[in-house]
Amino acid sequence: MEHKLINNESRKQFEFHIEGKVPRLEYILVGKKIYLTHTEVPFEFEGRGIGSKLIKAALDFVKEHQLKIIPLCPFVAAYIKKHPEWKSYLESGYSVD
Repeated sequence: MEHKLINNESRKQFEFHIEGKVPRLEYILVGKKIYLTHTEVPFEFEGRGIGSKLIKAALDFVKEHQLKIIPLCPFVAAYIKKHPEWKSYLESGYSVD
């Protein structure tokens, strides 16, 4: 199932809207750097890959806007570690290894 990524700039988070619930990835944008700080998926969606889909969609946004990632959220760091094609988007000096 495809979900539409919503960049909720006022709340500083990427969102999916699913069945009245809002899985989200919080961020802080500073210039061309994006700090990905916290991922939260409602309990009823856990184990369905929603968090990974949300991160992938957010990383596509990062790529499109030529941003550099600072992965403060452990879930985001783990995702990038599993998908090394995203490592080139890490801010210099940051690693997920």
